[in-house]
Amino acid sequence: MEFKKIELAKNGDIYIPLKDRSGEESTVYFTRDLSAEGLRKIYRYIEKNMTGKVGIKLHTGEQNGPNIVPRPWVRELVDHELAGATIVETNTYYEGDRYTTEQHRETLKVNGWDFCPVDIMDEDGCQMFPVEGGKWFSQMSMGKNLANYDSLFVLTHFKGHTMGGFGGSNKNIGIGCADGRVGKAMIHTYEGSDNQWSIAKEELMERISESSKATVDHFKDHISFVNVMRNMLVSCDCEGLSASPVVTPNVGILASSDILAIDQASIDLIWAMKDEENRDFVERVRTRHGLRQLSYMKEIGMGNDRYKLIDIDNGDIEIDAKKAVENLIPFSEDNR
Repeated sequence: MEFKKIELAKNGDIYIPLKDRSGEESTVYFTRDLSAEGLRKIYRYIEKNMTGKVGIKLHTGEQNGPNIVPRPWVRELVDHELAGATIVETNTYYEGDRYTTEQHRETLKVNGWDFCPVDIMDEDGCQMFPVEGGKWFSQMSMGKNLANYDSLFVLTHFKGHTMGGFGGSNKNIGIGCADGRVGKAMIHTYEGSDNQWSIAKEELMERISESSKATVDHFKDHISFVNVMRNMLVSCDCEGLSASPVVTPNVGILASSDILAIDQASIDLIWAMKDEENRDFVERVRTRHGLRQLSYMKEIGMGNDRYKLIDIDNGDIEIDAKKAVENLIPFSEDNR
């Protein structure tokens, strides 16, 4: 039997400035209004893709986790813009508050996700979805109920991540739609390994992105993305109350129909900050080689890393990342 040789990239710690990128441009919308109204307003810029039965993919958090997208914001969005939508999640690969469906349901109750249906998509099993053009996978095991939706709204708390460097829209669906036992193991663990987290750095970023591509390709033009750049700790929301303190200033909310463009823009806003504002976040991304998420998404045709950043607070003018992060307020409990 002939095996395909897989080349391992080594560029996941290298940031490529916008001026050095090539290719087409997408549109990313931006508001500084970190509120329920700000979320509703920016959602309207990308709502045209949301038709039929809509799933809302967000991280509902470990019990009492303080940094997730605020539940009242999501409730207002559902009540006024997404009536009839369903929050969609999957069980976790690690043993915690959402490891089994029973534990997950209890955590949803504790965290107040009770104002609309919540579908734990792998509650009744998993289903293989094709991965087109991948080098690690030809298919990915997902929560089987993902197939029940016509559109997917990916609502992401943008933050750091213990293994991924950063968690944006790509991580939200790449790991978050893979089922808790099979799909997440395909992403994180070498077959036969005693180490559950044996895959890391560039290879992990590529596997996350290929899993994400299965979802993006499935929904085609019926998927949209919002990244909320608030309470951006270097840890993932999976760490709940034990997460690291937040040190990066709040920025705003981004929206796009291009998954690469929105994650790239979010990283660009972090890199455009002053050193004292972004130091910890940049260190986390670079040491985990998380920027490989972006370069690999481009390589496998998931979107554009060039974009127009549209300031919806000021007449929809185009701005750059430096302008978007001017005069940030240092993070404190008062502006949480």
